[in-house]
Amino acid sequence: MDGQNMNYQSQMNAFNPNVTERELNPPSGFLMLFVNIIGMIVSFVLFIAGVALVEMTYGISLILVLLAIILFVMFCIFFAGLKTVKPNEALVFTVFGKYYGTLKKPGFFFVNPFAQIFNPARGVVMNGQGQMTSVGPKAVSLKVNTLDNQKQKVNDILGNPIIIGAVVVWKVVDPTLAVFSVENYRNFLSIQCDSTIRNIARLYPYDDMDEDGDGIVEKTLRSSSQEVAERMKEELQQRVYGAGLQILEVRITHLAYSEEIAAAMLQRQQAVAIIAARRKIVEGAVSMVEMAIDQLSEKDVVTLDNERKAQMVSNLMVVLCGNKEAQPIVNSGSIY
Repeated sequence: MDGQNMNYQSQMNAFNPNVTERELNPPSGFLMLFVNIIGMIVSFVLFIAGVALVEMTYGISLILVLLAIILFVMFCIFFAGLKTVKPNEALVFTVFGKYYGTLKKPGFFFVNPFAQIFNPARGVVMNGQGQMTSVGPKAVSLKVNTLDNQKQKVNDILGNPIIIGAVVVWKVVDPTLAVFSVENYRNFLSIQCDSTIRNIARLYPYDDMDEDGDGIVEKTLRSSSQEVAERMKEELQQRVYGAGLQILEVRITHLAYSEEIAAAMLQRQQAVAIIAARRKIVEGAVSMVEMAIDQLSEKDVVTLDNERKAQMVSNLMVVLCGNKEAQPIVNSGSIY
């Protein structure tokens, strides 16, 4: 698994060498939280002391008040550096527009208080005042996600319109590339998924419509869905390397002819099935007629000339190949 992750990392870096992930190792946030609380208390004490000494020593009082205000503002800024990271999440930080580092370890930490969390993939909605606001988690999720691609109409290699849908199982393996290489890695993956499905689906027929019976089995979307999905996975992975994403699985969830040709294709499939069934029936009937004539001749049950054999073959073929129950007729005379 480590070798595979290194392979993904090398390919992603080769695709986008300008962005290199730098993992942060910040100190624990509990110690800094304790220091901030003590500092806030000290600032309040200094402020109260400065106000109390204003009538006695104005200069010392002013110094204490200014020091209390400075300490209060400073420790308020330090509170902004306390960050919490949940398991399978990552925080990507920027400081004054420059990449600062990525925090992947779960826990409570203290980072540069001027560092801002950057994640352009957050959802955007309209608030009550008609303004666009960002919602959703600021952290980049490293969990396994599922993208349910909507059904879309494409043409197979024969030009037949079909409806196809797929599910993509994916995850973020490099959050730095995910937030800096593309505008929105979720939208990027969705668009690339649509493009990949269209590109692969048009290389295969929906079903094998070989009427010549040459025995050559061709890969189709219906009978070789696993192979087609694997090819979709490989091509989609190549497309999203630069976004720091890893495609775990692609599964075809819906596959059908489009409405305008569904009825005609159903009739064609039924005709092919009927012809194949009739071919089987004829093959079995021929072997049964041959066996009946051979056994009648071997046991001397009756002597049949060519004309009577032809009549018997005709009757047996009608009985065996007919789709209705045969009505027996007893002939007590000669057939001539």
